[in-house]
Amino acid sequence: MNSSKKEFISEAEELLGEAEEHLLELQESAETGANPDTVNALFRSIHTLKGISGLFGLEGLKYLSHAIEEILDSLRLGNIEVSDDVIRFLFKNIDILRELLEKTEQGNDFDVTPYLEDIKVFGRKTSSRQKQESLSGVIDEAIISVLSNYEEQRLRANIKKKRAIFTINAVFSIEDFDKALAELTEKIKKQGELISILPTSENMPPDSIGFKLLFASDKNPDSLKSAIGIAPEQITGSKPEKATVRKPQPSLKSISTTVRVDIEKLDGILNTIGELTLTKGAIKRIEHELAGIYGHSELVFDMHRASRSLERRLSELQQQVLEIRMVPIGQIFSRLAQIVKRYSQEIGKPVNLTVFGEETELDKFIAEEIVDPLMHIVRNAMDHGIESPEERKRRGKPERGTIRVKAFQRGNNVIVEIEDDGRGIDMEMIRRKAVEKGIITAGKEIDDTELTGFIFRAGFSTKEKVTEVAGRGVGMDVVKNRISSIGGFVDVRTEKDIYTRFSLTIPITLAIIKSLLIRVGINTFALPLSSISETLIVDRDALQSIEGKKVYNLRGELLPVMPVSDFFEIGSQTRESGHHESRYIVVSGYEERRVGLLVDELIGGQEIVIKSLGGYFEGLKGVAGVTEINRHNVILVIDVETLTEEILLRHKGLVHV
Repeated sequence: MNSSKKEFISEAEELLGEAEEHLLELQESAETGANPDTVNALFRSIHTLKGISGLFGLEGLKYLSHAIEEILDSLRLGNIEVSDDVIRFLFKNIDILRELLEKTEQGNDFDVTPYLEDIKVFGRKTSSRQKQESLSGVIDEAIISVLSNYEEQRLRANIKKKRAIFTINAVFSIEDFDKALAELTEKIKKQGELISILPTSENMPPDSIGFKLLFASDKNPDSLKSAIGIAPEQITGSKPEKATVRKPQPSLKSISTTVRVDIEKLDGILNTIGELTLTKGAIKRIEHELAGIYGHSELVFDMHRASRSLERRLSELQQQVLEIRMVPIGQIFSRLAQIVKRYSQEIGKPVNLTVFGEETELDKFIAEEIVDPLMHIVRNAMDHGIESPEERKRRGKPERGTIRVKAFQRGNNVIVEIEDDGRGIDMEMIRRKAVEKGIITAGKEIDDTELTGFIFRAGFSTKEKVTEVAGRGVGMDVVKNRISSIGGFVDVRTEKDIYTRFSLTIPITLAIIKSLLIRVGINTFALPLSSISETLIVDRDALQSIEGKKVYNLRGELLPVMPVSDFFEIGSQTRESGHHESRYIVVSGYEERRVGLLVDELIGGQEIVIKSLGGYFEGLKGVAGVTEINRHNVILVIDVETLTEEILLRHKGLVHV
């Protein structure tokens, strides 16, 4: 895809995002009356999309945008009233525009004829233009005759609302009239609705320009005069003194200092930094080898200084590029707000969404990867968790449900919590479904933590009825798999009839991460430090065995432990030698999900760049990727979440070793 087309897609996405935000504002203000500025802003977004689509020769997008633009123009002129049906229809067509934009990105052609016909039918069906009463006798005919259709409609709307109509005659110096007029209009907008700005030439002093400003307000003339600075009647303002300074020459310099950067270019820079990180490691290794040969000579000292300088500068460069890639999670939260408001109406459940921590930042790639899981969790909460208004009323709850989304940083991770105040997860129903599907046997003792874990299994659903929102075979397993693929994990807490909370722990970035190198037998592995809470050195005698499963007494609590060698079915050096020497436990997870990975040696910390295994090894269990260390040695990076799940399952007796 060429750069100009990428620029178009980026701008088109922004315009559609703006349009959705304006639609949400209209939806929220439907009961109190649509804000004309919001309608105009929505109209401008679609109008601009139509224009840039035409410039790029994308006829389908252009025609569809134009058809939607005509509906919005009818909305502006009062031919169509703002209603729930209109809002839903506009949301649907913005979704269609977004789908067509995705097809454009993939290079596909598309036929918009069915969509155009649908819009035409909708426009005819919803048109509500009535014969308007004459404004003659109410407003000067000279003013009415120069108003546009839109301005006349806004005038009628304000008169209908019993608002007073005012005019202000203002005269400005030609040299600075644009700035002075802008200041005056801003003052008027704060006091009411500015309907029209009409140029006038009557009794105009030399080098001056005059305007008649027509506006509506609920305030009295005295307060308006005090706020605006001019009495709101037909009064001619005095000619302002001419500026004594020379008129500045227009500049071609841009106002904005920001640039758009393709994320692929940043990926390229990070890949280069990753290669330099390997080079840095090689230089440090050479430094140590030289020190062994020449001792602390001047040459070795110079090598050390150069190595340290490279390390600092590389760290600074890496941090700067990562900061460029960072985006506030609030961008995702705004999309969640759209989902909640749109679907709450469709399923008949009024729901409020409250968000916290919108300023929390994470990598753009990570942000895009968690959009779908977050949206699925929110939809799941609306469909499964939040009760109907009638049911909530019977239970003594507010009829309107609440979904609370919170984000905050914890170390190198971002925690995102999604909590609803609905009915909670029905453990007995999960138990019955698990028995039906043969996951567990009837009468088997299973605690609530294990039961909630079943909702992440493929095809596991307690929903009997298929709806637009949930029940179409897309289960919570998709959420877990997507979060696991970026090195994160999901936790669920619930209380019957009180709440359900999903907690997502996700890394801030996947670019260059800190890791702990470990040895298991003759094999070296890397563990992401973000997955580790602590490390322990233990004697083999300190490990206990309960029903054949290893545990360790960690500060009074039994920690489930599994040798990494058992998972990968490789030999352990201590096991093979038969010696009772010390071993190491790497602790990961938290609370009841805390487990220990038993390894032979902790080699040390190192920054690594995770590379994909490629399609042939895709889906290899327990492996997150590979990395390169030392003299171009390639080692496996362990997927700690997968090993954690395995340990928990084995210690619950659900997996037979």
